[in-house]
Amino acid sequence: MDRFSWTDGFLIGDECLVTHQSGVRLYDGEDKTAFDNGKLTLTTTRLMWRNMKDTKGIICLSLTQIIYTEEQPATLTKSAKIVLHLSPPEADKGTGPVTSSKYAYIRLSFKERGEQDFYRFLTEQLLKLRNKTEQQQKAGPSQPARVMRTGIGGIEKKLQQKYKETDTSISASFTDLSNLMAKAKEMVTLSKNISDAIRNKQGDITEDETIRFKSYLLSLGIADPVTRETHGGGNKYYRELAKQISTMLEEPLKECGGMMTLPDIYCRVNRARGMELLSPEDLVNACKLMEGLHLPVRLRVFDTTVMVVQLLSHSEAEVIKQTEHLVEEEGSVTAEELSALLNLSVVLSRERLLSSEREGKLCRDETVEGLRFYPNWLLTRS
Repeated sequence: MDRFSWTDGFLIGDECLVTHQSGVRLYDGEDKTAFDNGKLTLTTTRLMWRNMKDTKGIICLSLTQIIYTEEQPATLTKSAKIVLHLSPPEADKGTGPVTSSKYAYIRLSFKERGEQDFYRFLTEQLLKLRNKTEQQQKAGPSQPARVMRTGIGGIEKKLQQKYKETDTSISASFTDLSNLMAKAKEMVTLSKNISDAIRNKQGDITEDETIRFKSYLLSLGIADPVTRETHGGGNKYYRELAKQISTMLEEPLKECGGMMTLPDIYCRVNRARGMELLSPEDLVNACKLMEGLHLPVRLRVFDTTVMVVQLLSHSEAEVIKQTEHLVEEEGSVTAEELSALLNLSVVLSRERLLSSEREGKLCRDETVEGLRFYPNWLLTRS
């Protein structure tokens, strides 16, 4: 906000009006300001914000101060914003509402929408201004006087210029990091709100909204993944990792029949963890501890060495009974056909059929066309 200066609101010289939008609030970086619900005007050289209640409360920002812009789309609870990253205050800038600021960027919050059109006009005007500046520079003296600097004085001046450029670059980097951290906090808050909405208001929201919320949660991932740096090594790390994986998988397992293969879990967990990826060994070691920790999910290894994680409430007898019933309804099925019926992976469908066969509920017919399972009428109809 220290880049703004007071103005009377009149156009200067050949300055022209481009567009305007009401209901705009100014943020100094991440902090709210008293400049709320005003009219934002874009001209060919400036941005002007006007207090609708006080005609004298007008401040302006030169477009030459804007380094680059970015959009922040609206969320469930926040209005859309335009972020303006600014260069240091100009030496000849007039007096303004703020003498100094800890931020190198401002945010424009659009409470009455219109941010997309305004952003388009703003970027177009910044591009025109940049092209005009480049043309003026090219139109300068064809052979400008060249000042030769030698000796220690010239070297010192070059070093000072290099230090200044490096300092500006570092400052911009830390500004970007602050923006990233702020966005991460917003994402974590949003994920918690969505989770509460699904848990507490299942009857108040539609099925489409529930599906959309769950897709948002999957893309947001785990807010605070367990790592060796935060929980140390050894069994303590694996115990905490097992608890977090159990919490994450409990709902997805209910939606896919109570069981999921370890490769599928590996992909799902690492997608949710973002940059904190797990190794296959860490995942297996954590899953092995689930039963001892009395968690609602646990690791299971089939006779075919296929490893899965399944819900504790997942009854093997109930699964076999369901599989037998489906096979009787269809007459006969392959693993691929059962996979389509139950929305399971082919591997898990095959394990279901083999388990039912071991219990004597199904029998097989293996031909050149593949392996097909039938109801075992020798036991069920004898």
